[in-house]
This record gives sequence, structure tokens and C-alpha cells, in this order.
Amino acid sequence: MQVYKFGGASIKNIEGIKNVTQIIQSYGTKNLLVVVSAMDKTTDRLQELAFAHINGDENQHQLLENIKAFHFDIIGKLFPDTKNPVYNDVSNTFVEIEWLLEEDAEDSADYLYDQIVSIGELVSSKIIAAYLNQQGTFAIWQDARNYIQTDNNYREANVQWDKTTQAIQKQLPNYLEQGIVLTQGFIGATSENFTSTLGREGSDYSAAIFSAALDAEKMTIWKDVPGVLNADPKWFDETEKIPQLSYHDAIELTYYGATVIHPKTIKPVQNKSIPLYVRSFIHPEEKGTEISSEATTIPIPSFIFKVNQVLLSISPKDFSFIIEENLSHIFAILHKNKVKVNTMLNSAISFSVSVDEDDSKIERLINDLSADFKVKYNKNMELVTIRYYNQQTIDRVTTDKKVWLEVKSRNTCQMVMKNRD
Repeated sequence: MQVYKFGGASIKNIEGIKNVTQIIQSYGTKNLLVVVSAMDKTTDRLQELAFAHINGDENQHQLLENIKAFHFDIIGKLFPDTKNPVYNDVSNTFVEIEWLLEEDAEDSADYLYDQIVSIGELVSSKIIAAYLNQQGTFAIWQDARNYIQTDNNYREANVQWDKTTQAIQKQLPNYLEQGIVLTQGFIGATSENFTSTLGREGSDYSAAIFSAALDAEKMTIWKDVPGVLNADPKWFDETEKIPQLSYHDAIELTYYGATVIHPKTIKPVQNKSIPLYVRSFIHPEEKGTEISSEATTIPIPSFIFKVNQVLLSISPKDFSFIIEENLSHIFAILHKNKVKVNTMLNSAISFSVSVDEDDSKIERLINDLSADFKVKYNKNMELVTIRYYNQQTIDRVTTDKKVWLEVKSRNTCQMVMKNRD
């Protein structure tokens, strides 16, 4: 039994959906669980809709109509027979948003966000399941919210592993014996049966949850790149594929910001020693990258870039030393504001962190920190992480840059920098 995960780029249009269908059909007729994301940029569009509703913007209904038109254009091309049940099925799914838009946005913003943005995965999975069945492959659509149980921490929900594992093991093996199972990434449900999401790009994590609970033989993430590369092609003209990674190195790369895999994905499959493959849906005949328990050293340096960073320097107002009590208080404030630290460095009298730039979060964070600390900050910074670095690789990325903060360990170098004036 295996698990496949397809992201939005693989199903962005009818050609992509047909290609994904062929990859699924080449596997066989059963014992395959397929996890899909929302199509193309649908999550971004739904996020815009969610914020428009929360803020009471007048254009929220037009935004929804645009999203619906995109999906029904694809449906019309894939299903010439307008009596196909997928038409009503998708229409009824969008009704869930229409009901929300009819009411004032009185619930919490994070709750409303999850109820709206989650619709993308539900719609895409229904379309692909219907198309597989039309093409002669028996596909069973399943709602991930019946399986992945979470707490109420909307937008970053935490999985309730015991309940989730029990639900998956109780029902899914029977369906997998009958055919291909289609389900959604990114979404789950609370104990009150409200929809929750696992964080942006969380579909990889969903696939890992299903893989671990089902003791899958292997898990494959299908991407638009040939595997895990040593750098993002957006930043480097010449990149190299890493053919094999250990779980440890994969965790390190994703923790530091490598976007090819969601950071939470590795641990569930590592705990069950399930090999994870990253392969190309453009060239499915190629092997890609294998991530497993085999101890291997990355043969080439890897570069991870994060832009739009804010560098915060925090120091006690009385110029006393930064001690454990100060750090505990600072991290409590970071946690309260849901701000994640990308790198950090402390000296005797200051503590510096690099975080993602988010105007609303950062403003609140600085206000909260300023009650007890002196805070300096610099925006529009870049964070570069080099795994298995040397001086040549450092020189390569620091040309015409001023380095504001540098943290080195045995295998990893992180630098917060900015273009020289």
C-alpha cells in the first residue's frame, strides 16, 4: 500500500489533471491513497476571499464567483456530459462558502479563514475522483475531516494522533482493498466537527499522517522539480539534484526553510521507517530523491533563501544581562503572537532573531516586547542558510551584501544580510 501526494502545480489545468490521472493509473487499481492540494493558486484566491469577508469588503461575492468560474471552466472541459454528478457535487461544496458570506463575520478570524480556505482541497479532490471514474479507474472519494482529528488552533491545528490513527485504521484499509482512495491535504476537523487546517502547504504533512497510520510501504510527493535540489531554481541558475537524503538531513533542510517539503512531513514517516520519495510529475519515469533511514551525507552544499525577513534585536531596558528569565519571557511573547523564529543569536546584553515579515504580527510583537525590553528592528532582510558550507559557498552568497548576523554550527551556516547601499 502506498501514498501519493499531488500539489496545486500538478493539477493547475486540464492537461495537469490528465497527466496526474495517468500517473495514478500506472500504479494499479487499488491500495493507493492519493492526497491532493487545491488547484493552482486557489488557496491564495480563497485566502483573499476570507480576508475580504472578515474585513467586510464589498467585493467578496465577486471573488467567490471568480473562483467558481475557474473550477467550472475546468469541469466543463473534462466532463462534456453536464448531467455528471460532479457538477452538483462541486456546486454544493461552494454553497458552504455562500452560507458564510450571507452572515456578518462575527466568529474569530482564524476560524472563518479555515472554513473558507479549506474548500479548495474539497473541490479539487472531487473533480479528480470524478475524472478517474470517468476514465475507468474506480476511485473512492473520502473526506479527510473524517480522519484527521485536530485541536481548535485554527490555521495551525495540532493533530490528535491517537484519534486520527484510530479513525484511519478503522475505515480506510477496507476502501483501499476496493480501489484508489482520493482525499484532501491540509484539512482536518475539531472534536466539534468544525473544519481546521494544518498550516499553509500542509498537504505534505497530511500525506505523512496517512502514511504513518496505514504503515505504508512508501510515500511519494510529486513535484515540478526532478527531486530535492541543493538550491531553489528561483535563486540559482545551476542546481543539482540530491539523489538520496537521510531523514535527519531532510528535517534540517525543511526546518531551515527548504520549500520542496513541508517541515512537519518527515517525522511521521521517520517514526515508521517509511521511505519518502520526491519525484517529478513532468518526468514520472525518473527516480527522483529518496529520503530514508540510510545514513548518507549530502554530497554537495545546499542553499536555502528566505526573503522578507525582519531582524529584531532585543535587550533589557536596564542594560542587565540577558538571562534565562528574559529568554523565557521573550519566547512567551513570540508564541503569543504566533511568530516563528528562523534563526537566533544571543550575547551578554542582547538577543537577536530573524522572523518572517508580517505587518500585523510584527507590529503587535514589537509593542508587546517594548513593554519590558528595548527593541531595534531592520526590515527587508534576507536569511541565507548553507548546509555543509565552506568559505567558497559563503563568498558565493555574500557578494555585494552586508552581513548583519551570522550563526555557524559544524554543518550549517546562517546569515542575515542585506544589499550594500
